[in-house]
Amino acid sequence: MFFYIVDDDIAIRSMLMEIIEDEDLGVIAGEAEDGTLIDGDLLTLKKTDILLIDLLMPKRDGLQTIRNIKPEFKGKIIMISQVESKELVSKGYTLGIEYYITKPINKIEVISIIKKVSERIRLEKSILNIHQSLSNILALDQIFVHEQAASLVPTIIDSGQILLSDLGIMGENGYRDLLNILEYLFQCERTETFTNGFPRLKDIFLQLAQKKLGISVSQSEVMREMKASEQRVRRTIYQSLNHLSSLGLDDYSNPIFENYAPKLFEFKTVRDRMAELKKEQALSTTQVRINAKRFIQTLYFEAKRLMPEL
Repeated sequence: MFFYIVDDDIAIRSMLMEIIEDEDLGVIAGEAEDGTLIDGDLLTLKKTDILLIDLLMPKRDGLQTIRNIKPEFKGKIIMISQVESKELVSKGYTLGIEYYITKPINKIEVISIIKKVSERIRLEKSILNIHQSLSNILALDQIFVHEQAASLVPTIIDSGQILLSDLGIMGENGYRDLLNILEYLFQCERTETFTNGFPRLKDIFLQLAQKKLGISVSQSEVMREMKASEQRVRRTIYQSLNHLSSLGLDDYSNPIFENYAPKLFEFKTVRDRMAELKKEQALSTTQVRINAKRFIQTLYFEAKRLMPEL
């Protein structure tokens, strides 16, 4: 793996380089003290697989830099920050970062996160190589290739099913609703590129209800379906919280718990649910504060990451 490190603190850069080299995690492709000193072309030229970038820098911060290097840069991004603002963290994940490393730097945390991101890169490359090999084999018949290629490329639904399985909610009543939401968001981003921001939950459920019922139904029927769909989704999200909390209770280092619990839910929500499960308490969904928009938004971007860029 080739790493590029951007941080205005030379001590942090040195520490990260030392960890990467000492643990044989990869090669340092370059370093910079500010986001103004890099762009997508430079990172591509350096064959950068993983960019480690500080959130707060004097001239151009990490979030601005990520916006600037996209879409040219195809590698993975790990954000480094001593700031724990939920809003900034959310923006980072929306822009496509994989993980946050908190300051002061913890060697064990750095090694663990880099290994996870490296493994994801290797997995995505393996999937991509398989699809390319299949395309080459089928190239003798161009028509057949065209028809088969579409079926071989994983869709947002395919990656969504993998995620929902990991989250323990396959078969739940809201499972199909969540897949429909992912499909709607994928089409929405392709046509509108989220120019006005991520769609409101109300608008998402409205579109899904209208698509399901058709144009000939009354407004009251649409509203009933919207409410029913939202309730199914919220109950399913609650079951996902239960599943992840159970995994964390059994093994705090469980990779599924480690990866998804802090992204999909507030830390306090997960911690409180784990405490309740430990006491064998069963609370209803109305007693648990769940941020459905955060869950759906994160689920969508995580599902997109599982789709190889062909």
